[in-house]
Amino acid sequence: MKIAFNQATTMKHSTLELDLAYCEKHGYDGIEIRLDKLKDYLRRHRPQELKAFFERSALRPLAFNALEQISFRDEESFRQIVNDLKFLGEIGGIIGCRTVIVVPAFDVGDYTKQAIKDETVRALRHLADLARPYGLRLAFEFVGYPNCSVNTFGQAYDIVRAADRDNVGIVLDCFHFHAMNSRLEDLRQADPADIFVFHIDDCEDLPAGALRDRHRVWPGQGCIDLDAILRTLKEIGYGEMASVELFRPEYWEWDIERAIRTGYETASRVVRSYFPPVKA
Repeated sequence: MKIAFNQATTMKHSTLELDLAYCEKHGYDGIEIRLDKLKDYLRRHRPQELKAFFERSALRPLAFNALEQISFRDEESFRQIVNDLKFLGEIGGIIGCRTVIVVPAFDVGDYTKQAIKDETVRALRHLADLARPYGLRLAFEFVGYPNCSVNTFGQAYDIVRAADRDNVGIVLDCFHFHAMNSRLEDLRQADPADIFVFHIDDCEDLPAGALRDRHRVWPGQGCIDLDAILRTLKEIGYGEMASVELFRPEYWEWDIERAIRTGYETASRVVRSYFPPVKA
């Protein structure tokens, strides 16, 4: 299993240029590019410069992160989602990034689970059909908060399967999996080909429903049973890439290189117990 870096981990002070340089220096295999950091980068650079970086580097673009709250949108706000998807499709075609992470709605009110499923499937199918001409895949990420409309692995995977598009899969994030008590038995039933992105992280020991992104910590330094998750992934045949994603404000204040180096070192120690290093 390879190791990737998600730019949320250095979100406050870093840039795409710095994250690329330090990820390359410290041995990462991939990077998840934040939409806001990409737009900031393109104020100073042409897309072809980013393409040239990836052509000369061993670092690969894993995914764009993220189109948020794709469901329960009015027509005008959904149009912005569509515009951002097309923008990412164009840039992705240039730099060779073919996966976009998409996130469901929050605070939707008193909708039934079936209504949430129907609306989320509708939105995913619509976006998946728009993404196809660009060669894009959509990686659907549930969020382990009580107010997220889709907040467990089982619920999210049921939606992904109902969407019935070969360019729609799921994001498995260890924090979100733990935060609302997703079940390992649901992960065991998953087709590994449907797992488009795997986020590795850890967290403080708070009750289910109380955890928020600020409670994330480096892999292996918290209470998540990462061994059980990694063991299950190995059992079902998933071994692609683990992407370090933390949103901890404390870490945003660290020296950027220190944060990126620490992410690689901590993730590698955890992952290598189950998956040996793989280099292209």
